[in-house]
Amino acid sequence: MNLTSIWNTVYPIIIAILFFELIILIHEGGHFIAARLMKIKVNEFAIGMGPKLFSFKKGDTTYSLRLILFGGFCSMEGENEDSGGDGSFSNKRVSARIFVVVAGALMNLLLGLVIMLGIICSQNLVGTSTVAKFDDTAVSPSYGLQAGDEIKNIDGMRIYTPTDVQTGLSRSADGNVEMVVKRDGKDVTLNIQFDMEEYEGHQYINMDFWLLGKEKTFTGVLSSTVNNFISYARMVFLSVHDILVGRYGLSDLSGPVGTVSVVSDAVKTSIPSMLRIMALLTINVGLFNLFPIPALDGWRFFLLLAEGITKKKLPTKWEYIINAVGLALLLLLMFFVTFSDITKLF
Repeated sequence: MNLTSIWNTVYPIIIAILFFELIILIHEGGHFIAARLMKIKVNEFAIGMGPKLFSFKKGDTTYSLRLILFGGFCSMEGENEDSGGDGSFSNKRVSARIFVVVAGALMNLLLGLVIMLGIICSQNLVGTSTVAKFDDTAVSPSYGLQAGDEIKNIDGMRIYTPTDVQTGLSRSADGNVEMVVKRDGKDVTLNIQFDMEEYEGHQYINMDFWLLGKEKTFTGVLSSTVNNFISYARMVFLSVHDILVGRYGLSDLSGPVGTVSVVSDAVKTSIPSMLRIMALLTINVGLFNLFPIPALDGWRFFLLLAEGITKKKLPTKWEYIINAVGLALLLLLMFFVTFSDITKLF
């Protein structure tokens, strides 16, 4: 294998890892900025995990670069224990602590919105949910679908973007879809039996039609950016729902290894493909962190919200125990999906 082949294999992986670190840096940076705004002392802001490679201190904060460039943290005074002083997290009012806790996730969501805006701006046209044309072997026209139909609903799911169309179709288990389209100003309901194709052990609908693009305008770009952001966010909730109801198993989840593989493949394909995966990932990280699961920001937000309503704080000892159990379970899940990712590579 020559140097060019090695580089073509390695550089997409490097870009994928660096993007993961960017997601984490943005997240922890959100906590850091919010903490500084609320006058909370930050003891250390670290890029990476493991042993320190380099560090320096400015003011009360130590800034460090660590060996494993996969992770990071923002360590605040009084974050995990009661601590005296005006700069302690535990001594700040509830609203200030909530702001600091959710700031990381909000920064991830903002990054996703910015990436989505960049994608839309780079396109020649803005995508729509209107059918433009069909493949030569398309079966959907025989069930009544026509060019010019604007797809409004797929199996009860509202459609706003091309991503919604793909998501709606992918959720059908047998290819049979109820589709509501707008035609000549009226809603028309169609029942279509699409052909199925297999991908990585799952059956998916063969989308046998193309969607129309329209000229870009300022309002059109903004509208498309927001709608696509909402579509990606909805995909996260739909994925969680599908796992909970048994549509997908834990073996279908991807951990760091599998996700790096997906991102690196997207890097090899095209910049827009890479950016779409990156937008989905950072939105996923932002929303998942807000879920009320122990050891995540969402759990701390839930506790702070309860404290603000009841004026009573969960004892630090119990909060620590619950977070420790939650972290252990998350690490166990991470171990399982990472092992699954590695086995899929061979």
